[in-house]
Amino acid sequence: MDQGYFLAPVATSLRLDAARRVLDATLKAGREADLLPLTVVVLDSGAQPVVTAREDGCGTLRFAIARGKAEGALGMGIGSRTIRDRLKERVAFQASIAAASDGRFIPVPGGVLILDEAGQAIGAVGVSGDASDRDEYAAIEGIRRAGFASHPAEPATGWREAGL
Repeated sequence: MDQGYFLAPVATSLRLDAARRVLDATLKAGREADLLPLTVVVLDSGAQPVVTAREDGCGTLRFAIARGKAEGALGMGIGSRTIRDRLKERVAFQASIAAASDGRFIPVPGGVLILDEAGQAIGAVGVSGDASDRDEYAAIEGIRRAGFASHPAEPATGWREAGL
């Protein structure tokens, strides 16, 4: 081994090409479902952004919201809808998680884990722009179309009728 210049490669949990497929499929699912303009953030397992996109017309806070949904899912090891459902009566614990994450914890649907063949989280998608259940639909569908499994595996019942 060369003793001069050396750089150890860092393991990659979610390759750029796969993250782009998830992003593109998520946006396509949103357009096909006639959702409002979406912001999509795809994170690797270390919660680092791999790819992001904000459709024309999306509000400026949507990136932070989408990232907070995805980071919450990774941080807790479950989709953000499940986080909301489990913590709805535990307000103090929600506040503690928000504090521990420097305020980046968004416990509403739209943060979905990307799972590999072994069922391990290799990343997460956060979507913001429409009603939270509709955001979650786009994320789940995008992950599925890109060839991965997700948590949650299915969108919420009645996601199409969800209102803002």
